[in-house]
Amino acid sequence: MNTFARTVDLLHRAMDVSSVRSQVIANNIANADVPNFKRSNVNFESELKRVLDSENKRPAIELTLTHENHIPGHKARDYRDVQIRRVVDYASAYNNNGNNVDPEQEMMLRTQNQMAYTLYAQAAAFEFRQVNQVLRG
Repeated sequence: MNTFARTVDLLHRAMDVSSVRSQVIANNIANADVPNFKRSNVNFESELKRVLDSENKRPAIELTLTHENHIPGHKARDYRDVQIRRVVDYASAYNNNGNNVDPEQEMMLRTQNQMAYTLYAQAAAFEFRQVNQVLRG
């Protein structure tokens, strides 16, 4: 996959994650007063980073497979296999009623998420402008 296609794909995936995160944050805010409600968050970036870092790392000792049923010592993962995960936070506490939603924190996360989405959209538009300039010559 060429650099342009990979960059655009990663930006598209980041925008998808941002959209899911927006829904999760909105759900957290909507349930801020519900007793025993546990907030959720979205995990994606840390797993994506782990996979992208593994693409460049090779083991110190390469194992030779002499049979198709042998298990490889190292198998590079494809970043496109990383899935968006919604995770419920059971560990933290905020209210005495068992609810762990901090509305101020959620609003800050909402603002950060909106800014990130805008940044991803601008970066994608920049990539396409660059291609457009090259094609116009």
